[in-house]
Amino acid sequence: MNDPAHVEYRIAHLKERLAAEELGELGIRVEPRGSSVAVVGTVPTAHCRDELLRTVNEELDGETVHFDVVVAESAAPDHPEELA
Repeated sequence: MNDPAHVEYRIAHLKERLAAEELGELGIRVEPRGSSVAVVGTVPTAHCRDELLRTVNEELDGETVHFDVVVAESAAPDHPEELA
């Protein structure tokens, strides 16, 4: 990992970019964790996750990034629920 101050700057720039794009409303947290950066949160679709991963990888190229991003698909169930 680079200089901690430089990493903080890169994280701040990433947060600004996310806020300016559609991804800004997702409530994703990006924070330094030891010698890496953690990206944590829930996104509504796999497409949003892919866009987030692409953006993070562009902005934090060269850093070790750990993604803990969950997709909360809200698709209708493919079968009826059986109640006992």
